[in-house]
Amino acid sequence: MTREDVTDLIYSAKVQKGLKWADVAKKLKLSKEWTTAACMGQMTLTKAQALVIGKTFDLPAEAVALLQVVPYKGSLRSSVPTDPLIYRWYEIVSVYGTTIKELIHEEFGDGIMSAIDFSMDIKREPDPKGDRVNVVLSGKFLPYKSY
Repeated sequence: MTREDVTDLIYSAKVQKGLKWADVAKKLKLSKEWTTAACMGQMTLTKAQALVIGKTFDLPAEAVALLQVVPYKGSLRSSVPTDPLIYRWYEIVSVYGTTIKELIHEEFGDGIMSAIDFSMDIKREPDPKGDRVNVVLSGKFLPYKSY
């Protein structure tokens, strides 16, 4: 069994049980964003967290153990994603990436936004013209240092 197999088991059980990621997150007492990333194979779970996920999705012991192994991060299978929703994020970075970089450097200086000390919040924002997706990304600024 591989970590990808565990992701497939989790996703299949989620669909079969009619669960929402927010409901799973409540069991872990964590955000739906982090919980979803963990279940999709992008985060390492503690033993206690892995046991909760194992029970929630009726996973075998081998799968629960694999949830505790540091994963190979990066979930996209190709350099240019083909899934329309993921492609739009790629498009956003392609079009606005240099703008985001320029504005972060102007405000903070030379450095990066951490994807480790990071949080994300995704919410539906009602709008009379059609509901909007509101995504907030928050990462610690890490300046480059001289040595």
